[in-house]
Amino acid sequence: MRRPYRTATERTPTDIRLHRRARMLEVWFDDGSRFELAAEYLRVYSPSAEVRGHGPGEQILQLGKEKVAITAIEPVGQYAVKLLFDDGHCTGLYSWALLYDLATNKEHYWQAYLEALEQAGCPRDATGKEE
Repeated sequence: MRRPYRTATERTPTDIRLHRRARMLEVWFDDGSRFELAAEYLRVYSPSAEVRGHGPGEQILQLGKEKVAITAIEPVGQYAVKLLFDDGHCTGLYSWALLYDLATNKEHYWQAYLEALEQAGCPRDATGKEE
């Protein structure tokens, strides 16, 4: 699973809203774009060392995150947010550039995650059913 590439997009969120029931983060950027990012997607692509590792090839495939929810969003200066998840994960800082990259490349990254699960022989959820 390829690590998201962080680029200097110069994009800044103008609004970030957490939709708890839908387990989704909605983000608007200063270029007028709007994205919906599932908590599961944000959790499996957490920028934390716990998930990404400290270098190439050290990433840990995240399993069983289909029902994960974001419990809180904490601002980090003027450049990022820290997302707190109900599975206890809270160490990744999502910079504006990373959020924009995750949003604009969502289809590609999500497909890469599904392929990584398949290659590992792991079903997406604990019951083995795809959603």
